[in-house]
Amino acid sequence: MGKKRGYHHGNLRQALVDAAIVLIEEKGPTGFTLTEAAKAAGVTPAAVYRHFAGREDLIAEAARQGFEVFADLMDHAYGKGQPSALAALEATGRAYLAFARKFPGHYVAMFESGISINRDPELSMVANRALGTMEKAAGEVMAALPVAQRPPARMVSAHIWALAHGVVELFGRGAPGTRSPFPPEDLLESGIGIYLRGLGLIAQDG
Repeated sequence: MGKKRGYHHGNLRQALVDAAIVLIEEKGPTGFTLTEAAKAAGVTPAAVYRHFAGREDLIAEAARQGFEVFADLMDHAYGKGQPSALAALEATGRAYLAFARKFPGHYVAMFESGISINRDPELSMVANRALGTMEKAAGEVMAALPVAQRPPARMVSAHIWALAHGVVELFGRGAPGTRSPFPPEDLLESGIGIYLRGLGLIAQDG
């Protein structure tokens, strides 16, 4: 095909991130090399090191960009559920499932690569923005309980987050091979309902 593509400084960096996201989706975060990422982006391996110190830096940038999209999606879901605190909380949970389905490479970089969200301030800030939206929604739901019976909003959001993550891992992405007879969204919604019913926030049926 002749010479390598003539990327400018900015879009060369993004081309490497885009290539890494595809490779992460196909091979996992440790299943590819920087040389493979460079080849997929159409540049020399040496060009990678002008922008990233190593594979972890490249994956961290993919994670940061994923969290940017994820945080915006969570904000949108929260707003869509308003003015109902319960609907807003459920909407943020569904947004987690939707993001994992639509952006699998980003999702793996964010949650399955071993990259800490505290790796650098920029990644930490955007990750905490996404986490904060669910925590805010949880806090508004918990406000209906007496103070003495009210669990911390951070704990509640962590429970809902873990439930959503479990549904994604087991049933939302076609792996590890066992499919639920129920749609992932129904599993998550019923799980949240059982959880909130146990706290007395939803009336028992009947």
